[in-house]
Amino acid sequence: MGWLSSDKTIALAPEASQDGGYIAPDRSARQMCWDGRDSFFQCLERNGIIDSVKEDEKAKKLCAPELKEFEKYCASSWVTYFKKRRVMEFQRDMTIKKLSQEGAAPMDITGSGGTGPAAAPASRS
Repeated sequence: MGWLSSDKTIALAPEASQDGGYIAPDRSARQMCWDGRDSFFQCLERNGIIDSVKEDEKAKKLCAPELKEFEKYCASSWVTYFKKRRVMEFQRDMTIKKLSQEGAAPMDITGSGGTGPAAAPASRS
């Protein structure tokens, strides 16, 4: 059976493999999960909720249909991960915004190493 029923509308628990692990969801199952996540997060955004873990009751009250869909198509570990990641990304964005307002300049981290005399290759005579 796997993640989806034959009509592809109801998510099921992941199917166990012979070695005791679980079979990963296929592309369409992942897409359904991401669509559910995006819909839930849009509802949170509309209602000014950043942390749906801390504001669980408010999120359940205001975004019940979206949350139900999110939990229906995503493994519970994915739901937890995405909720925590949303908060982390918000905090990261707010930190970057605050630093920019304070005049901090972004660092170029695309180079292959440090700069200055210690990073320069030794010259051969």
